[in-house]
Amino acid sequence: MQAKRILIGLSLLLVLFQLTSCAPAGMTTQEYGFFYGIVHGFISPFVLVAKLFGVSIGLYAEHNSGTFYWVGYILGLIFLLGGGG
Repeated sequence: MQAKRILIGLSLLLVLFQLTSCAPAGMTTQEYGFFYGIVHGFISPFVLVAKLFGVSIGLYAEHNSGTFYWVGYILGLIFLLGGGG
């Protein structure tokens, strides 16, 4: 039973690290669009936890396409949080 809890805890930690590795890292020359907005919105709660531990990553892409990026970002949050229903 104890080994199963440790395995589940390590698995969740691994998933957290993998999700935050997709987070935007400051200014880049690449312009992020709609689909990157979905990904960044989906991982934003995990990034927020990582930022609480002092990791230097961004919550959103600073160099984005504007409205379409933010629509994707909000949709990513909705997909993760269940649509608020």
